[in-house]
Amino acid sequence: MASGLRAGLSKSCAAHRLRGQHLAHSRTTERPQREYDAVVIGAGHNGLVAAAYLQRAGLRTAVLEKRHVLGGAAVTEEIVPGFKFSRASYLLSLLRPQIYAELELQQHGLRVLPRDPYSFTPLLEDRSPPRSLLLGHDMAQTQRQIAQFSQKDAQAYPKYEEFMGGLVSAISPLLDAPPADTAALGQGSLLQRLRALWPLMQAGLALGRQLPYCYEVLTAPISKILDHWFESEPLKATLATDAVIGAMSSPHTPGSGYVLLHHIMGELEGQSGAWGYVAGGMGALSQAIARAAAAHGAHIFTEQAVCRVLLGTDGRAQGVVLQDGVEVRSKVVLSNASPQLTFLELTPQEQLPEDFVRQIQQLDTRSPVTKINVAVDRLPSFLAAPSTRDSQPLPHHCCSIHLNCEGMHLLHQAYTEAAHGHPSSRPMIELCIPSVLDPGLAPPGCHVISLFTQYTPYELEGGQPWDEQARNAYADTVFNCIEDYAPGFKASVVGRDILTPPDLERIFGLPGGNIFHGGMSLDQLYFARPAPSYSTYRSPVAGLYLCGSGAHPGGGVMGAAGRNAAQVVLGDLRNLRWQR
Repeated sequence: MASGLRAGLSKSCAAHRLRGQHLAHSRTTERPQREYDAVVIGAGHNGLVAAAYLQRAGLRTAVLEKRHVLGGAAVTEEIVPGFKFSRASYLLSLLRPQIYAELELQQHGLRVLPRDPYSFTPLLEDRSPPRSLLLGHDMAQTQRQIAQFSQKDAQAYPKYEEFMGGLVSAISPLLDAPPADTAALGQGSLLQRLRALWPLMQAGLALGRQLPYCYEVLTAPISKILDHWFESEPLKATLATDAVIGAMSSPHTPGSGYVLLHHIMGELEGQSGAWGYVAGGMGALSQAIARAAAAHGAHIFTEQAVCRVLLGTDGRAQGVVLQDGVEVRSKVVLSNASPQLTFLELTPQEQLPEDFVRQIQQLDTRSPVTKINVAVDRLPSFLAAPSTRDSQPLPHHCCSIHLNCEGMHLLHQAYTEAAHGHPSSRPMIELCIPSVLDPGLAPPGCHVISLFTQYTPYELEGGQPWDEQARNAYADTVFNCIEDYAPGFKASVVGRDILTPPDLERIFGLPGGNIFHGGMSLDQLYFARPAPSYSTYRSPVAGLYLCGSGAHPGGGVMGAAGRNAAQVVLGDLRNLRWQR
């Protein structure tokens, strides 16, 4: 996993109990109490969000995390001494606006660093200097950049942005509530059945005449959509990265259009679709959410691995069993773990319907992602935009830098290689340098670089293992590609941390290394996430709920699944009290 560096952080044997303002680094030998109203398995951002809402509503809540650090995939770790990495997730945009406000995350220390410009695509071509494409929030400047490649595309781009923005506005409210309850459609009055469909009807009414075009975006390959709007390949390939990122799919895969929509549904400080860095790394976001939960009284523990969901004689969830055999009782259990881990490993199989188990086993969790965290002693200098003599950051250094994106055919070629068991020979690379805006992440003059790369298969051809040799060979391929765009990059490297799909699964509990806890294809969304008839966060086991990315609305640092699940739990407990 790691090469040329000291991997990992020292682990404390004591659990961390987080309270009030003494959260981030408090260490105590205290253990969870024997009984709570609610137990949350896993302190990923969704689990922490759920705990904050439950505790705020008056439920005594405990969060149990198996790792030594909070946040799941939204963590900051010092992998190379002096260099602090957002080790897995690395950008923020999708976190729902309600969560910022309702949990008062700014008051709990969250600081976001917006980026403008936000996208830089340098080209490899036989001209000096090579061209590049820089996209930002200044539309006129962005159009001038696009006009280098196509005047027609420059004129079309504002209309494309307006069109996609309209789709996002109509669909976005669906993220903030459970999917329509299909069980309610078969019972009750006509009014009750219509009420169950109301969120979908609202989205349809908001789309109006755009509904057929929205349907096309949701179901078509993103290549078809982008070919309709644009003619220049660098622009199309740059936009297409958001449709395939994290997905074992090509721009030519039907349904890839939704993944692009999913990635532009966020906002940052009122700017729709904007992405930024979290000051202190992504772990600072998790800490802010944890502080919000702890401020209301939630108990949050690290190094407390859950090995089993505890069931009563009536088959209802009654708590969890820890790895050391200790039982922690509760009225409800929420799992921030993946559906596979929750239902195939933690829940007694005899309590689950066979058909449900089969559906969970068949979930598509293929992942193309290898994340490489790199410590460097200087900024990369790109042939298309050379650094100044004083090596000060330039605007493009703040961006997501897209490499091997001269055309969509390169993305498809990279996908095809991985689909046949081979790591891409010319992988899609998204390079980010958060220390440009957050210098405290690295020693003076140095930087941390995040490389989100694809495509790499979970299983290599012939069953070969992702051993140290295979990891380093792929990382060398990535570094050689970067060297082509920014000569001198390889010489600047101080250390690197290589996380292949199996590493992402082992360290962060991401099934198959999938950053979304399962593919974001249409057959695994909304009504069908994680399985048909179980999309409302409830499970076949009464009192056991799913609150992570494997539930609606899916992956990304969004928090919606945690917030929605908490609201469902609170509603169910109210109904239970009324019935009694």
